[in-house]
Amino acid sequence: MATLHRLPSLRSLASTPHRGLVEVATIIGLYGLYEAVRGQGHATVGVAREHTDGIVALERHLHLFGERTIQQGAHWVPGLPTLLGIAYISLHFLGTAAFLIWLHRSHPERFPVVRNTLIAATGVALSIYLLYPVAPPRLAGLGFVDTVTHNTKVNLSSDLLGSLYNPFAAVPSLHFGYALLVGVTVALLAKGRVTRAIGWSYPGVMLLVIVATGNHFFFDAAGGALAIGIGYVAASWVDSPAKHARRWQPDRGSAVATC
Repeated sequence: MATLHRLPSLRSLASTPHRGLVEVATIIGLYGLYEAVRGQGHATVGVAREHTDGIVALERHLHLFGERTIQQGAHWVPGLPTLLGIAYISLHFLGTAAFLIWLHRSHPERFPVVRNTLIAATGVALSIYLLYPVAPPRLAGLGFVDTVTHNTKVNLSSDLLGSLYNPFAAVPSLHFGYALLVGVTVALLAKGRVTRAIGWSYPGVMLLVIVATGNHFFFDAAGGALAIGIGYVAASWVDSPAKHARRWQPDRGSAVATC
């Protein structure tokens, strides 16, 4: 008599690490969907700049509006704007991809929570992009320089690139949100002191990159951190409490602190 096996639940599938090719295909598919949805924003420059003006007013009220000064300081250092522009283009994708490969190979039991955090946070961000379009500093008419375009010759506002993404998807900053998740995870799981130090510093480096290139305000970065926090709560809910606790215990013999 044949035995009937219950199909795994969606929650079980989401809380389980899968083969590398499956994870890669899933992430590529989800990223394609992300870009397709993100590009559906049809906000006008006027509306996006009005929202930006509100963010600037809030930062001025809190005495946090220093992004233009940071960019000006960065442009005084020879070669730094070009380096920051290259970092803005490459780190978000290549850095995150390299991190996910490392995590899947070295700590597969932790991979589902991180993967699900990224997915949930990206979903939160997409919703805000469509409902609350915001012009980045470089497009806000506030005297910021488009560092990436001027120093790396990659025009983020060109018709070609503009057709592939929403230029007014500035809040929240997933550049910073992803960097925060990557950096903290590496700092908590890596065994070498140098690698852990790189992990702790990575979000700060990304904050400098996105601000000095004129792509985000501090407010945007705070929004990215909040999106990741919401994503982590959602990912933790998908996990069973016992499994989640075991995943974030350090390996025996490791000096890494618990999360």
